[in-house]
Order: sequence, then C-alpha cells, then structure tokens
Amino acid sequence: MKYKLLVLDVDGTLLNNAREISNRTLAALLKVQQMGVRIVLASGRPTYGLMPLAKTLELGNYGGFILSYNGCQIIKAQNGEILFERHINPEMLPYLEKKARKNNFAIFTYHDDIIITDTPENEYIISEAVLNNQKIIKEDEFSTAVDFPPCKCMLVSNDEEALIVLEDHWRRQLNGTLDVFRSEPYFLEVVPCGIDKANTLGALMEKLNIKREEVIAIGDGVCDVTMLQLAGMGIAMGHSQDSVKVCADYVTASNEEDGVAQAVEKMILAEVHAAEIPLDVLNARARHALMGNLGIQYTYASEDRIEATMPVDQRTRQPFGILHGGATLALAETVAGLGSMIICQPDEIVVGMQVSGNHISSAHEGDTVRAIGTIVHKGRSSHVWNVDVFTSTNKLVSSIRVVNSVLKKG
Repeated sequence: MKYKLLVLDVDGTLLNNAREISNRTLAALLKVQQMGVRIVLASGRPTYGLMPLAKTLELGNYGGFILSYNGCQIIKAQNGEILFERHINPEMLPYLEKKARKNNFAIFTYHDDIIITDTPENEYIISEAVLNNQKIIKEDEFSTAVDFPPCKCMLVSNDEEALIVLEDHWRRQLNGTLDVFRSEPYFLEVVPCGIDKANTLGALMEKLNIKREEVIAIGDGVCDVTMLQLAGMGIAMGHSQDSVKVCADYVTASNEEDGVAQAVEKMILAEVHAAEIPLDVLNARARHALMGNLGIQYTYASEDRIEATMPVDQRTRQPFGILHGGATLALAETVAGLGSMIICQPDEIVVGMQVSGNHISSAHEGDTVRAIGTIVHKGRSSHVWNVDVFTSTNKLVSSIRVVNSVLKKG
C-alpha cells in the first residue's frame, strides 16, 4: 500500500459547514484505517476541542494522532501521550497583555477544558468556547493568572486593520522569539517560533519513519499550505482560495460535497485491493471491533474463499459451556463480509442483508472453531456466501448462508 499517513485539517476540510463529519466521510475514513492507514487531525484547535472528533473517527483504535494548536502539540489518540510540545515563554505574557490593552484587543489562551481571558463577553471568544466545548474563565490580570506555559495566545478584535498593523510590527519585533499570523480576520495568533503544521508533521513523520511519498495531506486554508507542500500528495478542498489550490497536487470537491471522502476514495481506496492487505494487518486493525472482541482471526483470504478461526471461551460460549449460536453467526458474517469486500469494486460497499444457519452439532469451551466461506453467487447487487464452521477435529458445527447487498458509494 502506497500511503501510510493521512493528515486532515479539521474546520472547512473534515467538517462540513454544519461542523459535522458526513456519513460518507466517516465511512471512508474508518475503512482506510482498517486497511492500515493512520490518520492525523491537524488543526489550530486546542487538543481538548479535537478529542470528540478523534473519538468519532476511532483514532485511538487505529493508531491515530492529534496535531493541535497549529503544530504546538502532537498526542497519541489512544492514550493521550504527548509526543511533541512547544510553549510560549511565560515571561512574554506581560508584554503580550500590554500590547493587547494598548490596542483595546481582547486576549485569551487555552488550558485543558477552559479558556482564560480578560474579556469573557467577546462574541468571538464565546464562539471559540462553544466550538471546543470549553468553559470561559475571566481573569482581569491575564498574565498573572496564566501560571503555566501556554501553547499559544490569541488576540481578538473587530478592527482588522489594527490587527494587521500589529502583526506586521511583531513579525519584525519578535522575529526569532515568537511567530504571529492571522487565522481569521478577527484573530491574531501568537505561537512559539518555528511552529506550523508542516514542521510538526515532519517531526511525526521522522518518529514514525514515514517518507513524504507515503503521506497524503488535505486542507483548505493558508495555514495548510506548507503541510500540503510537505506531503507526497497535497490535496486542496474545492472551496479553497486560489493561492492554496496552486500549491496542491490535486483539488477535490468542497467540504459540503464530501471532498475528503472523494479524495480518499480516489487516492487510497481505489488503489488498494482488499486481497492485497496482509492478514496480520486486517487482524490488528479489527482488534477493537466486534471480531476482535470475539477473538476472530482471519487465516486465509482469496477472491472465492475466506477462512477464519474463533475460540470457544467466555466471550463466545453459552452458560452451559458450548459455543453460542449468535457468535457462530457473527463469525460467518465476518468471513462473508471480507469475501465481498475483496470482490467488490472500489466505488462499492457491502452490507449484510440476510443470514440464516443450521446448527448441526456443538463445540465446547476450550476448542477453537474454523469457518470456511465460499462464494455461491456473485451478482451485481448481491453476493451469496456459504460458510461452514468446524471444530478443531473437523466436525461440522454449523452451515450458514449469508447474503450481502452491494451498494454504490455516496
């Protein structure tokens, strides 16, 4: 598989205008993770504000990462371990606060689940708190109250021209100490020197031993340009400014048109055939899904035959110590599901439509059963699989018929 890392900007890219992940995008991203591609959420949001999205995408189950504060921090989604972090020197805070007050700007920073600010009534600060599900704490003496080294500080004003003047001044005055940029017309962001999404992504790639040509990055904003240029495949959203599009290798649809899903389907899913994925990768990626919870392991896969095993233990037995019929049916559907994935086209998905089985004999706790699935019918809109389940001594336990429906994506 060519690509190993998929890096996604969040607002305006992963999320639509309702700030939601569409069903099509969610399905595509879960599928690429199951195929072994790790996802990185790269955003200016604080880490706390990205955690719900990471949970929705199941990044913790698939070895994903959060790159937050526009590159000030990288954490493992699985356990919250911090892999990379940069801070503003707290000694700079009184200076930043002084400049904010002189220009009549609001100032705030993030700390876990709170926003600390001297102007809690500011509409943009309120919107930021709502966006990231954070509480606002008012502190009249901002620089005194912030008794920790923040990842970034934000100055806020409706006076865009005044923000531009201060940005230009600080670019000269703070060169080599802090970096500044406007992420929105009303936001002036202050971050540690040398921090942006590309530099921090480069540090993660080095840690994971991943090459540029193994990375896809998708974004829509000026802050994403360096990230798109670093990746082997940089993709701009369809609604991006022309200055962003010219820096990309490919332009996908907008965030209102499932642009991320379309790009992933074209660049990754269409290029990967399920039969080419090593079984150990399939098994590892499913360890937190149903098959992982039941101990199911694929042992063989081809276009017309799938095999898998499942232990008869406390997860899959009845109270009487014999194999549960429901677990047997789940094993059969798992086998037939992979079989249909292998033979369907890149623009198709498969879903279970019907399962029926005959339980012929029993398997007892301590045994490991083996399922063998073979294709009976391969139609344009449905697949029919026969799955036989045997004990370790080759005694037939169940014979099951599974019908999968083949649907077009979108």
